[in-house]
Formats: sequence, C-alpha cells, structure tokens
Amino acid sequence: MAVKLTKNELKAQKDALKQFTRYLPTLQLKKQQLQIVIMRIEAELEREEAELVKMMKGFYDWVAVFAENRSFEEGKRLENLVRPANVVCGEDNIAGVKIPVFRELTFHTIEYDIEDYPLWVDTAVIRLREIARLDAVVKVTRQQLELLHKELRTTSQRVNLFEKVKIPETKENIRIIGIYLGNEQTTAVVRGKIAKKKLQEARR
Repeated sequence: MAVKLTKNELKAQKDALKQFTRYLPTLQLKKQQLQIVIMRIEAELEREEAELVKMMKGFYDWVAVFAENRSFEEGKRLENLVRPANVVCGEDNIAGVKIPVFRELTFHTIEYDIEDYPLWVDTAVIRLREIARLDAVVKVTRQQLELLHKELRTTSQRVNLFEKVKIPETKENIRIIGIYLGNEQTTAVVRGKIAKKKLQEARR
C-alpha cells in the first residue's frame, strides 16, 4: 500500500511505530510464558500417561482377574460395573488463556449382587474407578495442551508480524516520508532564495 508523503502521515507512522514497539515486548513475554507452561504440562502428561499404562497393566495382571472376567455373562462383566458420569473441571487462566483443570470424576451408581461375583469384585471396581479417573485426568491435560498450543501459534504469528513486517515496514515508511519532506523543504528553500535574488535584481 502506497504511503502518503505528508507531515500528518509521518506523525501517524511514528505513532504506529511507538505502539508496535511498546506492544511487542508484551507479546514476546506472553510467548515465553506459554512455552514454559507447555513444557511443564507436557512433562505432567508424560507422567500421567506412564502411570495410566502402569495401572492398567497392573490391573490386567492382577490375579488373572480378566481370565475369570471373560467367563462372566456379557451384561455382568466388570466394565459394566463402572460407568463414568461426569468429568468435573474448574478453570485456570494461563497467560490470558482459559484452560480446564480436573477436579473429579463422578460415576453412575450401579447395584450388583455380590453372589454373582467372586470376592475380589469390590477391589476390582475400586481399581477400575482409579483407572477411569486417571484416564479423565489425561484427557483434561491433553485439552489444556491443545488450547495452549493454539494460543502459542497465534501469539508467535503476532510476534513475527510485528518483528518482520509491521515494525520494519513502518520504519521504512518513516524514512521515505522523511526523505521526501526533507527534499521538499530543501527545494522550497532553494526556490525562496531564487525568488529573493530575482526580486533584488528587479529592484536594481
């Protein structure tokens, strides 16, 4: 876009440059904060996923429970005794980004006849709930990362826009307008001197 070569435009470009240079450090700080938080949450997610795998393996290995579970009628299998209802989340604000924070996982109340199951069923239900809870934690942590990565992409784009486009472009506009106005002023001075000289010569 062609820039107007006027004093008003020069002032507008200088004001814009001040605004860009004042806003850029805020964006850069936000970008750094997001990167630090993302690294921390990625480490948390790695630990949670490892713990989930460990819990599931421990459960499947637990006294050959599922070997016996497969002998149950389909409607009476252990997985039917644990049905998550709602994931309850709070909210946190990270560098201006609202992210969900896991609070608890609620379950549907399911009644079962203890005569239909072996003695270990109560313990199995507790362990399955723990696994379901940790699985919900992992999913919420992934949501956090998704939101933070999205904001980081947006912030990085803005930083690049300011650093590589807006600020250099505005500085160049100021330089061009400054040169033009300087030349105009020099030309006006020269014209003034020529006019003055002609006037003096005409008086002789």
